[in-house]
Amino acid sequence: MTSRGDDDPAAGHARTLLRTATRYSGSRCVALCLVSVAATGAGLLLPAALGRALDLLLAHAPATRWVLCCAGLVLLLGLLDALQTVLTGTVDARTTAWLRRRLTGHVLGAGPRAADRFGPGDLVARLVGNAAEAGTTPAARAALLAALAGPVGGVVALALIDWWLTAVFLAGAPVLALLLRAVSRDTSESASHYQRAQGRIAAALAEAVEGVRTVRAAGTEGRERARVLRALPDLSRAGHRMWRVQGRAAARAVAVAPLLQLAVVAVAGVLLTRDRLSVGEVLAASRYAVLATGVGVLVGRLAGLARARAAARRLGEVEAEPATAFGTRRLPDGPGRLELRGVTVRRGGRTVLDGVDLDVPGGTTLAVVGRSGAGKSLLAALAGRLADPDAGDVLLDGVPLRELPHDDLRRAVGYAFARPALLGGTVEQAIGLGLPSPSPGRIREAARTALADDFVRRLPDGYGTAVADAPRSGGESQRLGLARAFAHGGRLLILDDALSSLDTVTERRITDALFGDGPGTTRLLVAHRGATAACADAVAWLDGGRVRAVGRHEELWRLAEYRAAFGDGAGPADTGDSDAPPAPDTRDGRGEGRDHTSGRTRTGATAGDGTDS
Repeated sequence: MTSRGDDDPAAGHARTLLRTATRYSGSRCVALCLVSVAATGAGLLLPAALGRALDLLLAHAPATRWVLCCAGLVLLLGLLDALQTVLTGTVDARTTAWLRRRLTGHVLGAGPRAADRFGPGDLVARLVGNAAEAGTTPAARAALLAALAGPVGGVVALALIDWWLTAVFLAGAPVLALLLRAVSRDTSESASHYQRAQGRIAAALAEAVEGVRTVRAAGTEGRERARVLRALPDLSRAGHRMWRVQGRAAARAVAVAPLLQLAVVAVAGVLLTRDRLSVGEVLAASRYAVLATGVGVLVGRLAGLARARAAARRLGEVEAEPATAFGTRRLPDGPGRLELRGVTVRRGGRTVLDGVDLDVPGGTTLAVVGRSGAGKSLLAALAGRLADPDAGDVLLDGVPLRELPHDDLRRAVGYAFARPALLGGTVEQAIGLGLPSPSPGRIREAARTALADDFVRRLPDGYGTAVADAPRSGGESQRLGLARAFAHGGRLLILDDALSSLDTVTERRITDALFGDGPGTTRLLVAHRGATAACADAVAWLDGGRVRAVGRHEELWRLAEYRAAFGDGAGPADTGDSDAPPAPDTRDGRGEGRDHTSGRTRTGATAGDGTDS
């Protein structure tokens, strides 16, 4: 990569993207370039042929061959123009599709970082609108050679007719060069402003659409509409600036080009009176003067390339966001022991998790609790490497997650979320998402475990019902997400607030099934209810980015600050009695609570009396 790319990573990635995209449609670009040059060549031959035919007709000499030649050139120009249009559309479509596939894969590979930096709406605008604009670059570059060949060929043809004609034209050529340079610079800058304003509007619109129920419930439709359209004046100013840039370029071209053409024709007329040119050569010279001053085509090409470069730079900003790298170390057989060693995570200059140490023995269940903003979901994301820590390591059966191959990691870790995205054509495909060969029996067993089988069977086509046509409540969506996690299997199951929309009876039945499926699966559960935490083998209490204590829920319940973390005053089993005595000590020897000699936290037992750790 060039030094410029090192100074500006986004620009470097943009150039790499466009080079690779051009190679992707290389053969078609070459064909387009050849067709465009051939069309330009035919256009350069036509004035000479017309001039020769006119001279023969004025001299009453046989001109049939030259008239037929002119007709053939006109037909060839029409055919080449049609072929150029087809090739341009094909190259644009192929390049746009390639850019969208590559950038979509990169966004998914980068994970939540890309969405956090750009926002979903802006990302969609880049992958849809900006990719389409950047996709025109290879075809525009291929056609640019022909656009340059026209003026150059016109100047050469004028020189072949008489060198005085070329001298007159070249006297005004520097003005045209300055005009083209200004158009390219100003268009690129205004296009960048326009595309950034588009991205801001798209981001605000995506947020409004996602929160439409909240907006309607609050009665703030007008205020939200104003927020979405807040960037509209910037968009309008940038759009008007682009039109002004191109308008000024067109006005200057209209002012300069006709003067040059008139000068060439005037000199040709003088040469005609001196018998140095024929009438046909004067006609040809007038046409070549038009071709030589064809800045309109060049202005259009350069403006299009400037907009495409600005769009490609916005794509380069996305690709500059590093994708998650995976290792090659194989995951050994093991019970699914999860370890966090000195894990620290910063977001927006704030330390969200600070030196977290946890040890979750294989086959046990750890509930993670804490106030809102304590970092529970972030810890759940780290445990399955949906995010990486800024410092420290996360290990599964002794292997750092960074060193695992992608497929090994995803087979080993299953997830369920508070708001699951149900991807796939049908309900069955949504539950079996990520499985290499999901069997109907496995899908239905997982649905029964998640208490989703009954309502799925009541759908119009049962498990074959399209997800978009399956009416469901928030709790039913969560049950489908749980079913997907249960079908996934693996040695580590992470539930990030995945029970929050369930009623207490359904939640209890699912937790009974979840915690009673034997020692084969380690479970990490983000919990907001005391009843859920009470079912776990141990609870990790997050407070202020640190693990405040680890122990049994009944023992931690003695602390008023721990009870306040639930915010509902419920007792150890949601009895409503905040003074209920703790349950008897049920330690079974799987651990010894807090190891004060090593500073490590074990979840297989209580943490003493629940004091701060």
